Amino acid sequence: MKPQTILFDLDDTLIHCNKYYDIVIEQFVDQMLTWFGAYQITAHEIKQKQLELDINYIHLHGFSVEHFPLSFANAYLHYSHLFGRLPSDNETVWLTRLGESVFESEIEPYPDMVETLTELQRSGHHLVLYTGGAEQIQWKKIRAMQLESFFADRVFIRRHKNVSALEGILLAEQYDRSQTWMIGNSLRTDVGPALELGIHSIHVAAFTEWEYNVVEIDIIPKGAFLRLTALREVPPAIYNYIQQLI
Repeated sequence: MKPQTILFDLDDTLIHCNKYYDIVIEQFVDQMLTWFGAYQITAHEIKQKQLELDINYIHLHGFSVEHFPLSFANAYLHYSHLFGRLPSDNETVWLTRLGESVFESEIEPYPDMVETLTELQRSGHHLVLYTGGAEQIQWKKIRAMQLESFFADRVFIRRHKNVSALEGILLAEQYDRSQTWMIGNSLRTDVGPALELGIHSIHVAAFTEWEYNVVEIDIIPKGAFLRLTALREVPPAIYNYIQQLI
């Protein structure tokens, strides 16, 4: 089999991410209910407002260290104004710091991360890491998991992870699209852009998914579009697809 170029997403593809955000969001909701419980607001309403504000910020400014903490502070200010409760600087700062605490969470690999990357590397494939986020945060994760041994200098971190960002990488690196794959959990930022640009894509379901990542895929693939449930299924899936073309 001819070596393939395989781009991997990082968060919730190779390492856990969403579950740590969920823990912090639950702490946020508990505190908000303490402050605003008398106004008959529900946990679901608070979560939806935080999600709405978070996604709106990402659409405008991309993935940054500010977007998540700001969603807490801005949701708090929204409900303060809505219910006529005087906002407190101390409470706003506390919520912002709570949001920032997610960046100190444990860095934990998904099952079979090392084994999957090792198998693909030993088979001669060209491994690339393409992730969205802030440089300092993503590099902390990459180094903690010693992922440079698989990706070397082929690491691309983008604040906006979309068709334009992926197209820039494909053009700059001159990857052969017929032999290039995008592996990730996000239908929005991994699978959709890959299929739109005519490369192969594998959707590997996350343990827990963020609503932002869930979109409908209505693009007719030019190559492979596979849906898997675990990382360990990636190497045989790529091998079997290529073998069918021979």
